[in-house]
Amino acid sequence: MNSNIHQCEKSKLLRKPPWLKVRLPYAEECRKIKTTLAELQLHTVCQEAACPNMAECFAGGTATFLIMGNICTRDCLYCNVEHGKPVSIDEKEIHHLIGAVQKMKLEYVVVTSVTRDDLPDGGAQVFSQCVSKLRKALPACKIEVLIPDFQGNQAALEKVIAAKPYAINHNMEVVKPIFAQLRPQGNYDISLELLKNIGSSPVISKSGFMVGFGESREDILQLIDNLASVSCSRLTIGQYQQPTLKHWPVAKYYHPDEFAEFKEIAYQKGFQHVEAGPLVRSSYHAAKAIQGSRVK
Repeated sequence: MNSNIHQCEKSKLLRKPPWLKVRLPYAEECRKIKTTLAELQLHTVCQEAACPNMAECFAGGTATFLIMGNICTRDCLYCNVEHGKPVSIDEKEIHHLIGAVQKMKLEYVVVTSVTRDDLPDGGAQVFSQCVSKLRKALPACKIEVLIPDFQGNQAALEKVIAAKPYAINHNMEVVKPIFAQLRPQGNYDISLELLKNIGSSPVISKSGFMVGFGESREDILQLIDNLASVSCSRLTIGQYQQPTLKHWPVAKYYHPDEFAEFKEIAYQKGFQHVEAGPLVRSSYHAAKAIQGSRVK
């Protein structure tokens, strides 16, 4: 691994390979979903993080909803979500969320948040209430939550587990050797311990990470091993794409065949469902995992 990758010259930024050129055939469907979200004053991580699958997912009537505002208290070097001082929690947010899920006729909804280190429990109570109220309003809809690390607060995590979402996802995001550089306000061991606690609960445990920061193949395999060791059952692996010139530069674009290899290795390690590919993000094809264990 090259520890000086972040210092590389802008003139040496890698050109994207053909397999990362996303077609956007869903303009009208995308527009309708964006209009619905705007009318209900909702944010999605799809838009905030400039996800490459946004058009495909919006066209399929799915979205990953962002609660507790759209300003994060952390500043990770790969993330395009705005950071700074968050606003207070909007009490009407959950009602808007329920309205959007109903209007979009979703059968599977993913709810995530910016990191809220300013809140005593990191927003765990908001997640819990969100799950409970969504289930009451839409009992047939399965709910996945994508949570921050809550700074290792076990009591906060227990609030979310007690709400009994269908799955709890917490992304590791990057391999251990460069975790501190890319996520200076996070902690690799705390994140792994959180996933261990989820894995020992009745709720499905899920995680994901990106490649292309300058990690080695051994780093990737070690992270897969670490996640398997804490009973994480679902995994996503995707290609990091630099949002702006201010963010950490891409060191390598992995070929689809390499992702296929990582996917096979993860299955061999015991994961029940794996999504791995250049355009995969943590909520990509999230609902597919319901259909069975190993889905290729």
